[in-house]
Amino acid sequence: MLTAPESRVWILSDGKPGMENQCLGLAEALGFFPSIKRIKPRFPWSILPPHLWLKPLLAPGLGGDELKPPWPNVLISTGRQTVAPALAIKKANLGKTFCIQIQNPAIWHNHFDILVVPAHDGINRENAIVTVGAPNHITEEKLLQASLKLRNTINFLPRPLIAVLVGGSNKHYRMTNSSARSLAEKLLVLSTKNGAGLALTFSRRTDPETEDTLRTILSESRSWFWDGKGENPYLGLLGLADAFVVTADSVSMVSEACSTGKPVYIAPLEGGSKKFEHFHENLRNSGITRPFNGTLENWEYQPLDDTKTVAAEIKRRMCKTTTNG
Repeated sequence: MLTAPESRVWILSDGKPGMENQCLGLAEALGFFPSIKRIKPRFPWSILPPHLWLKPLLAPGLGGDELKPPWPNVLISTGRQTVAPALAIKKANLGKTFCIQIQNPAIWHNHFDILVVPAHDGINRENAIVTVGAPNHITEEKLLQASLKLRNTINFLPRPLIAVLVGGSNKHYRMTNSSARSLAEKLLVLSTKNGAGLALTFSRRTDPETEDTLRTILSESRSWFWDGKGENPYLGLLGLADAFVVTADSVSMVSEACSTGKPVYIAPLEGGSKKFEHFHENLRNSGITRPFNGTLENWEYQPLDDTKTVAAEIKRRMCKTTTNG
């Protein structure tokens, strides 16, 4: 197993914060200090599926990072656009780069040293490490520091404090006006009948209409909205909240909330997919999450700790690879 000082570690991502944070969390858990390389493919790579990428090391365009030696000892990548470049780096380094791919690459599964894939992807391969949710960069120290920064801003809110993590439409779910109104009305009941304080933050997928709907309906509630300025208070809310309401569209947000051990409610959206339903059903059946219907309960569960579990298994396999090599 390479130690942090002697290793050269890259994170290869498409720049999406949720995906990149999974790589960062895993790298930190492994004790590495990675460099981040972001892929912003230019034409024609930008319109082609990974298996048609010729000379993928030349794919990064304006705003993308160059992919050139010295090559990394370890590469942690995620996202479909990183699949071909990751394997091209391994080939250019004569197979000496240990390649870890987070999430299903869809092709060339056996070419990676390790796949870190959620159970709902249904991948059963020798090189796969299967998780309940998504790896993350949440630690007790980070939550403490973020809580200290945020607590004076929202200490006017009553307890119980409910953090509402709002996503938006993606290729599987639709955040319609109807689903936004339903969420807001249920939150209003939570505030008026249960005396709960509400702290809301939004993702980059949240459209302005959704935010406006929530602000309008909750205008008379005891609530606080992140104004979008400065650093997202997301980590601080994870540390300070007594419970969470999370929209169903994001595996990352749900997984991170579930890593706290606090009650997590899932707010439904229109649409969905078999993979997402498998993910949510698994969490419900494990007693970790419950559907959000405007009521407030309390329950306990073993916090998700996929990052620590995955890191330990990767260390074991890397040691085995080094020994056999």
